[in-house]
Amino acid sequence: MDIKRKKELLQEWKNRHPEMGVISFRCKETGESFLEISNDTKADINSNRFQLSMGGHPNKIIQGIWNEHGEESFELSVLRVLKYKDPSDDHTKELKKLIEECFEEDKKARKLKNNGKK
Repeated sequence: MDIKRKKELLQEWKNRHPEMGVISFRCKETGESFLEISNDTKADINSNRFQLSMGGHPNKIIQGIWNEHGEESFELSVLRVLKYKDPSDDHTKELKKLIEECFEEDKKARKLKNNGKK
């Protein structure tokens, strides 16, 4: 790959506009939901799915449910999407507000990270 093409790809990467929001892993068998804020929903869903499939997810609660019921028992989705203009800005405050709204709607939901604690 030539230098010009590398620069173009780097610029595309810097200018990308990933979907930010709240992701959910919900077990259809047990009804348990695990939520997390995300700066790139597609990447974070794939990353968590991979960790669960390999048996190495940091949240042992969801890992146990995944092991018992299997991937096919889980619904992986984006619950809320943050609308924003500049991907280089810090959107943590807005993302935290979105996840709090989701926790208000589902009082039994837990965090995907931090071993399932709210």
